[in-house]
Amino acid sequence: MPTTDPLARALDLAARNVAAGGGPFGAVVVLPDGSMVDGVNRVTLDNDPTAHAEVVAIRAASARLGTFDLSGCSLYSSCEPCPMCGAAALWARLDTVVFAADRHDAAAAGFDDSAFYALFEQPGGEWPTVLRHEASPDRLAPFEAWGRFAARTEY
Repeated sequence: MPTTDPLARALDLAARNVAAGGGPFGAVVVLPDGSMVDGVNRVTLDNDPTAHAEVVAIRAASARLGTFDLSGCSLYSSCEPCPMCGAAALWARLDTVVFAADRHDAAAAGFDDSAFYALFEQPGGEWPTVLRHEASPDRLAPFEAWGRFAARTEY
């Protein structure tokens, strides 16, 4: 029987996910009505580098609620969210993020995000992935189309 403690549930999901062939990470989004939506790390199972437990849980919660705005929801994670997952929580407008293990615990287990945290403090030109700005003459066309589209959904 699943626990009603969302942090304990995230930890249980993470441990069980290892046996299922996934990474040792679990996450739970608690919806405004108190119901919970689970996510586990599926990076290697789905060959998807964005399928971290937090992102999987956020996607599932958004689908359940039919909205990208998760205001009023909280995220519980077995581990401190990496920079990508932290940004996803911000974009989702989650009220709270609670985690058990921290980034140092993760690094000791072989999941070291310190290079990413350090990288974000550097100019894009110093990243291992090349970020190159090419100012196309048509670069504003998508934004102009967005501005003219009366039926757009602001986010």
